[in-house]
Amino acid sequence: MTRAFLRMLPAYLLAGLTLIALSHALPRFMPGDFVTAMCSGSHVVLNGEEDAELRRRYAHEEGCFQYLARLCRLDWGYSQAFMTPVSRLILDALPWTLLLMGTAHLISTALGFAAGVEAAWRRGQAAQKISVEVMTILEGVPEIATGVLLLLVFALKLGWSPAAGAETAYAQHGTWQRVLDVANHLVLPLSTLVVAYLPGNFLLARWSMLLVLKAPFMETARAKGLPPLRVRYAHGACNALLPLVTRLGLRIAFMVTGAVVVETIHSYPGLGTLLFNAIARRDIPLVQGIVLFSSITFLAVNMGLELFYGWLDPRLKHAS
Repeated sequence: MTRAFLRMLPAYLLAGLTLIALSHALPRFMPGDFVTAMCSGSHVVLNGEEDAELRRRYAHEEGCFQYLARLCRLDWGYSQAFMTPVSRLILDALPWTLLLMGTAHLISTALGFAAGVEAAWRRGQAAQKISVEVMTILEGVPEIATGVLLLLVFALKLGWSPAAGAETAYAQHGTWQRVLDVANHLVLPLSTLVVAYLPGNFLLARWSMLLVLKAPFMETARAKGLPPLRVRYAHGACNALLPLVTRLGLRIAFMVTGAVVVETIHSYPGLGTLLFNAIARRDIPLVQGIVLFSSITFLAVNMGLELFYGWLDPRLKHAS
């Protein structure tokens, strides 16, 4: 594994430098600027001197090499809209996104994998055909439609769950009361993501299990007289798990982009909402900081997947 890590390291370092350059350049192509966004929502009228002074103060003339040198000092910049270091804003929002996205991925992957394996094993039955049709339909429903529907019904109409936020503001809760409050606020965004991710995991697990069932080693396991549960899970499901591992890793790598819509709908204080607000306010330091953090996360997860996949699937190790 160490040898594989050293072999991949130069390519990932080059990719990291490329992403740093892109995270510096791309936010600057956004139309408008911070001064325009700041003044457009108010009735403040600036004269020529005031406008020029503000644009000079908030101008971004930092070059890419200066940006890289600052990152080497672990200086991610300073948010203009929030008047707070970018690194602190990211670290404050990250736990909420990890809680939401991590829980959604674990639940949807576990349920989708178990249901997909069972559907493949019971192929041809009426219940299996209905489940495939339902999951195919749900796969085409966008997250925003599910999120808005759940918000209207369960928050605004029935009042069963809070409509926004991650916890009740200014509430003096004890430890367990706060846990229950956070869980109550988590229900709607979590349900939205589980409904969005479950069909894809189910269909992928079913397809993968169908391929495994045709493999010669499955016939050998049956010929040995092994119990059906052992054949199904110890021999079949374990090998069908490999594509799900890749899908889960890529979902985690794209956790920021995947959370933008759901977090914005439910006003959940994670990285997605932070990125949306930064773009709306043309806060370039914060936008480039979140983009860079997402890029680094993607590279790290992708590298970890390559190493873990080689350990999980011995065929890759022998092939290399």
